[in-house]
Amino acid sequence: MHLISVNAGRPRYLARHDFRGLTGIFKEPVAGAVAVTPEGVAGDTVCDTQHHGGLDQAVYVYGGEDYAWWAQELGRSLEPGTFGENLTVHGLEGSSFAVGDRLQVGSVVLEVTGPRIPCSTLAARMDEPAFIRRFREAERPGFYCRVSVPGTLQAGDPVRWEPYPGERVTVLELFQAAYRDDLPPDALRRILAVPVAVRLRVRMERRLARLLAGGRGLE
Repeated sequence: MHLISVNAGRPRYLARHDFRGLTGIFKEPVAGAVAVTPEGVAGDTVCDTQHHGGLDQAVYVYGGEDYAWWAQELGRSLEPGTFGENLTVHGLEGSSFAVGDRLQVGSVVLEVTGPRIPCSTLAARMDEPAFIRRFREAERPGFYCRVSVPGTLQAGDPVRWEPYPGERVTVLELFQAAYRDDLPPDALRRILAVPVAVRLRVRMERRLARLLAGGRGLE
């Protein structure tokens, strides 16, 4: 694997379909060495801090193979950063990675924390109202990472993978779980045993609490 592109975005006003407001989803490649801190890629913007960004979702990674699939699916070429990712990686199919897996890129070490769950911002970015459903059905969500070791990286850097030594809960498994209301307590406990991002962790903890109290699992 190697890094195709490092992408960052500045605030931009977007008014399409169900979205109105500022967004940082329009990301463009950055030339040269780029600093990565625990908060994310230098020069990048997160506007909706309630649902995006933070230490557990500091860097969003998307694979070149997933880009090739989408280009064929949509019938058009797609530039790096189209999906709002910070790092576009050749040779990576994101759904096969697991929470806790690590990637070393340049001097930066990232830890996978969970999948991207699509929202109205992505649908507006793609100018397709039904894109949330389409993205969900494609099951190619990419993944968020926390920054275990800050440093610098740049396009062309090799990407080295280190598997998580504990329970293997894949990004795809978590993505599917986010939409299910029939997960038993043992499945939820398995998810909660790995270093999943805090927003998704809170959702799964609430589901487990409701199940144990005799209610439904889905919010």
